[in-house]
Amino acid sequence: MMKRSWNALQEISKVLLLFLLLAGTFSYAMFQGGFVSWFLFYSFLPFSLYSFLVMLYPLRDFEVTRSIQSKELKAGSHAAVTIQLTRKFPIPLFYLVVEDQVSTGIFSTAEITQVKKLIYPGFKRSIQLQYEFENLPRGEHHFTSTELKTGDFLGIFQKSRRIDASDSILVYPSYTQMTYQPIHVQYDQGVASTDVKIQRDTTMATGLREYQPGDRVSWIHWKSFARTNDLMTKEFEERKSHDVCFILDRTPTALFEDLVSFTASLSRAVLKKGAQAGYISTGSGIQRIPVKNGDHHQRQIDYQLAKVQADSDQPFDEAIKKEISRMSQSVVLLVVTSVLTRELIQQLHDYARNNSAVAVFLIKDANNKSKNSDEQQVKALASSKGIMVRDCFAGHFANVFSEVKQA
Repeated sequence: MMKRSWNALQEISKVLLLFLLLAGTFSYAMFQGGFVSWFLFYSFLPFSLYSFLVMLYPLRDFEVTRSIQSKELKAGSHAAVTIQLTRKFPIPLFYLVVEDQVSTGIFSTAEITQVKKLIYPGFKRSIQLQYEFENLPRGEHHFTSTELKTGDFLGIFQKSRRIDASDSILVYPSYTQMTYQPIHVQYDQGVASTDVKIQRDTTMATGLREYQPGDRVSWIHWKSFARTNDLMTKEFEERKSHDVCFILDRTPTALFEDLVSFTASLSRAVLKKGAQAGYISTGSGIQRIPVKNGDHHQRQIDYQLAKVQADSDQPFDEAIKKEISRMSQSVVLLVVTSVLTRELIQQLHDYARNNSAVAVFLIKDANNKSKNSDEQQVKALASSKGIMVRDCFAGHFANVFSEVKQA
């Protein structure tokens, strides 16, 4: 209430100031006389009338529509945004500042924090302006409103109005094409591999056998039946299914975007291999996707990775303890982190010792390949417990499985 009263008082004072200036120039012309004084008055008169016009003109006359070239993009790409301004009354405006209100996370550099354009509408009823975002960062970015600002020549009256125009774009993480190799882990006391399920590959028949009750009708070899009048059933090649679950470390780190990018790349490689995959990450909230396969499942994982943030406030081993305890022992764990600790290895060992495979992908800065003695000791501990640890350098993910061999 106090703010509204103060704004009203300011508007009244501006009107009084304009009247005072107009009265002053008129009085000067009346008492002084002559060409110069009257020229000054008549020169000032259009500016003062225009100021009154700007004061009375409602900016709510404008309507704003925003269109975005694509609302689903990949990190590092660019987006083109078009803003269409329309109005009913073509009141001449000296200038118009258009500022699009968008979440600051969309800007790739800290120097740019807003989208602001200066245009000169004049008598135009329809105005279109465009701008682009370069090198889009991963995440969900929101457009909330568009703010319009204008004023008069004298700078006495300045008006602004914020028009709601909600929109959003989703930027998926970048990914690298890689070839996934199923993980098998070797212990000091023997070899343990993934606990796999046996399924029939119904796309390739390897032989025939006599029909047995319970066989599917689609498995019957009809050509053989037509030739011999005996029901025969196709035999299919047995194949091993490979269930995988990715666990992403959401501890704040400068390498977090590389962790997300690697997880996106790994998920595509695993699903392309024909395996089933799930995804888990814990932070301020839990992201959990069950083990499945297919293109729709890939989009679900990509969607969660696009929105994930490094917001965990507890150690990684503690954050995943509850989630790991719920998992089936036949699922291979692929852990993506940038910090290797003894506590994490022990936590993963509790899962791996039940004849399940676990691999840790340690994401590192490509410019820092120095050896760390503590890290080497933890790696040795992991190896003794049957947990594979693989160094993955940012920007060099394509060949991460080139040296991973089955034991």
